[in-house]
Amino acid sequence: MSSDREITSIDTRVTQALADLNRVGEAINRPGAGDSLRLADILRLIVKGAARLIPEGQVVIAAYDPAVSGFDADLTITAGSWESPRPESLYLRAIEERRTILSWEEPNPEESDLSSSACLPLLAGGQGVGILSVTLPEKRPLDGVDLLLLANFANLAGTAMLQSRSLASVHRDLARKDEELKQLRRTGLLISSRLRLEETLEAILQMALEVTNAQYGIFRLMDKTGQFLITRAIAGEQLARPMIEALPNDTHSVMGWVARTRQPVCIADLHEEPWRSVYYPLDAALEMRAELAVPLISASGRLEGVLNLESPRVGAFTEQDSHLLQAMATQAVIAIQEARLLDVLQEVAQLLLTQPGHKVHKRLVELACDLLNGDTSAIWILKNGQLVLQAASGSLQPRENLAVEDSLAGKAIGARGAKTAVGTGQACPDLVRPEDCSSALAVPLLAGDTSDPVGAFSVYSSGVEPGRFAESEWDIKVLTCLAYYAALAVQSTARQEALRSAQEQRAVAETFAVIGDIAANVLHHLNNKVGTIPVRIQGVRDKARPALESNPYLASNLNEIERSANEAMAAVRENLSHLRPINLAEVDVASSINAAVEAARLPVSIQLRIETLTTLPPVLAGQRTLTLVFTNLLSNAADAMRGLGSISISGTAVDGWVEIILSDSGPGIAPELHDRIFELNYSGRGQARGSRLGFGLWWVKTLMARLGGSVTVESDGVHGATFRLKLPAVENR
Repeated sequence: MSSDREITSIDTRVTQALADLNRVGEAINRPGAGDSLRLADILRLIVKGAARLIPEGQVVIAAYDPAVSGFDADLTITAGSWESPRPESLYLRAIEERRTILSWEEPNPEESDLSSSACLPLLAGGQGVGILSVTLPEKRPLDGVDLLLLANFANLAGTAMLQSRSLASVHRDLARKDEELKQLRRTGLLISSRLRLEETLEAILQMALEVTNAQYGIFRLMDKTGQFLITRAIAGEQLARPMIEALPNDTHSVMGWVARTRQPVCIADLHEEPWRSVYYPLDAALEMRAELAVPLISASGRLEGVLNLESPRVGAFTEQDSHLLQAMATQAVIAIQEARLLDVLQEVAQLLLTQPGHKVHKRLVELACDLLNGDTSAIWILKNGQLVLQAASGSLQPRENLAVEDSLAGKAIGARGAKTAVGTGQACPDLVRPEDCSSALAVPLLAGDTSDPVGAFSVYSSGVEPGRFAESEWDIKVLTCLAYYAALAVQSTARQEALRSAQEQRAVAETFAVIGDIAANVLHHLNNKVGTIPVRIQGVRDKARPALESNPYLASNLNEIERSANEAMAAVRENLSHLRPINLAEVDVASSINAAVEAARLPVSIQLRIETLTTLPPVLAGQRTLTLVFTNLLSNAADAMRGLGSISISGTAVDGWVEIILSDSGPGIAPELHDRIFELNYSGRGQARGSRLGFGLWWVKTLMARLGGSVTVESDGVHGATFRLKLPAVENR
């Protein structure tokens, strides 16, 4: 009967212990079980359950603190029917050896006054985090069932401690991340609130010092040559002689290594190799032991510089510090890009106000290469259904002319948006050597959302990052912005030319009015005077007929005087007709030129070639006026060639205008005289036969202006001259 009662007692204790273990498991799995307050409650449940299992003993749970190599008094919980000295030596052995220590199995127990003691280590992730100890008042061992149940209590205690520590670590990480996000938000606000790049970099650097607990830091940015790292911001206390001179990026230094490899580096101890031999001190008077450096790389793959932090403490920086610094480096790159873009926009705005369009385009392609880290950039303008190269910069050679349908630039025009291409050869049909390029980006030149494209702006790269233009929205936005300025330059040039043409026409009209009045008065007076000559000659013939019949010489001279007077009056009447308003009508260009060739009486030694005139549409002009213009130019060309050479005449019709091109093989006209030859008082060559009024090419320009057209000259001063005459076609007018 006594044995049955003992078995029943054991079964009851085991059942109670299992119930206690179940309650502890539920408590551990309950939400919030990992915080420190809940952990203490769970440990009390475990101690209480172990005390019920061994009612005659003393139960202790103590958390181990590796920082002090001892036990945490705040997490030491005791229960039991009696108080006994704690066998802390056994506690430490159980922690160190990570096994259960049973005093009755030890050959030389360290606590001889203890009858019996069992110390079970609490393990979490393989590490000892505490102990569960049971001490009995009498000298006897615990049976296997009790030890097995105590081991379960110990496992649950270890699990609870691991959960608590993990949750505490998560809370610390979240708090750190929250602080990092706050710092990054502050960095973003700095970028949007400060215009000076140096101020922004200094503020970012100061925040980096605060977050990582670094003591010194420096921003070095690449110069325009890409060969040197230039100090732009520095921070730290007690800097006596900071080394801020330009640092070659190929030098043996930590920052040089980061610049070359484009990889961040976290150095725990600068006294270790290979860093010891390449370390370049921030300040010669200070000894640094740890360093953290990250590259500043833009979205286009360009290395902008290096951000570097240092500390006199070994192991001062962690991987988390490295990740945070890389995030701040990204913010710094944004600040650098925005500052550079603002500088570019300010410069281009000034150029638009002060420089001609071709100079604006030339600078824009240079800036595009710089901002987008491209090897070549080009601007094409739409002319006569094809793209004509307007400006280019860089090492790759763009084609002079592009077909709209077969080029990347043309596809951007067709899509009215950005187009990218990747892959050697197929990426860049716009280049003379497509195989030299691996990535390209093109956008149309649009002066507004509703306007038609006037051209395209492209940038090309031969780098090792073939897809970077396709992946970078920043590059597309920057090139689109520059393209708007390029389109404005085209519009501005067209409007300035239209304004200049209108001003010239007005000036010509005013000058012509004055000259016309003077010439008309002179011609009328001359006509009146010359008109009396035939009358007088007739009177002489009537009075002196016998003398004239007897003197043939006298009669011949009298006839010549009469003929000359009649021709002079005819010339006066003809020139007076040019001073009157021109009656505009449809005029065939080919017939006017044929009439001019007949009137100019060119020497037979001059070869004349006329092409593509019969297909031209009619122009709105005066037949006699237009013939006089061509006659004047043909006579000037014959004089310039001294009667020996060739003249070619051709024409084209584009966008409602007819252009006639007259070229000669003479000595040409010096470029500095291209504008002067059309001046009223110019006294250069070709005046003898320039016009019947003696006004030379001024007369040609004046008549063209009166017809609503224009005339320009092209010549290098050596290889002949080409005159381009533009007249409105009938449908345009």
